[in-house]
Amino acid sequence: MSYYFDADFSYLEKLVDKKHAAIITDANIFKTFKKKFDGWNVIVIKAGEEFKVQETVDMIVNKLIAMEADRKTYLIGVGGGVITDMTGYVGSVYMRGIKYGFVPTSVLSMVDASIGGKNGIDVGAYKNLIGTINQPDFLLYDVSFLKSLPQHEWASGFAEIIKHACIKNVAMFKELEKNKLSHYQKNKTALLKLIQKNALLKSEVTQKDEFEAGERQLLNFGHTLGHAIEKIYALSHGQAIAIGMVIACIISEHYLDFKETSRVVSTLEKYGLPTLAEFDPKKVFEMMKMDKKKEKQSINYVLLNKIGQAQTKSIPINDLEKIIYSIIRAR
Repeated sequence: MSYYFDADFSYLEKLVDKKHAAIITDANIFKTFKKKFDGWNVIVIKAGEEFKVQETVDMIVNKLIAMEADRKTYLIGVGGGVITDMTGYVGSVYMRGIKYGFVPTSVLSMVDASIGGKNGIDVGAYKNLIGTINQPDFLLYDVSFLKSLPQHEWASGFAEIIKHACIKNVAMFKELEKNKLSHYQKNKTALLKLIQKNALLKSEVTQKDEFEAGERQLLNFGHTLGHAIEKIYALSHGQAIAIGMVIACIISEHYLDFKETSRVVSTLEKYGLPTLAEFDPKKVFEMMKMDKKKEKQSINYVLLNKIGQAQTKSIPINDLEKIIYSIIRAR
């Protein structure tokens, strides 16, 4: 896979044949950046996680058939995590697989969602239950897309950046502690450096462990509980993962004598992310029982030994339930 950092969208024409390519994007991006798409074949879908479902996939496939797309057609997903997930999924299954690449347009997709080859769709309340692991050919980074990004979407992306720092890079965590969101919004050089650092960190982990047999599992820090509350309470991905990371830190105190929860909490808060929420543990546990990391009656939970060093621990669901109930009561 090739990375094109600090590129312009127009560079896309050097990577693919415009006549034999189809862009998939959402209505919001298409409306805001309409001029960028001049001369391209574009399939526009409705914006939002609720449309990351099989019905939308069927619509995209029918549009590709109408365009007479064949096995030489190139797909390009221009958007956030929903778009890259769906483009990768369609690219993996249309005519048993065609080439595709991504132009991520949010911080979240630039540092996380577009990297690693995971592509999928939701089924009812279950996030990414159906999907493939298949790598894009390239990622092209044009940070001009971030100009229209709402503040809560910036924060959502930084949840994954903080996650990467927590599990793999204590130096980056210290940098994030020292700064705040406005520093990166105003300083393009610092932002590009941080995005590139995170993209390459995730890329290195996923290339070594494409099918999540080992180290890649660490990227799920905060996601086990986070994914459950994200769907039940319609939180943004970043909000849910931030809360999930705090719960994981407290569970780490219980199992690994982790002593730095307060540092993680204060850093998340500095970037406009929630660290606590009231939720119905019964509903959340029903959802967690369908988590892809569940094995029989245990869940492989990602915990922290210390900031910058994570591990997975198989925790019986009954034990996990008791700990999370106690966390809720204590708060």
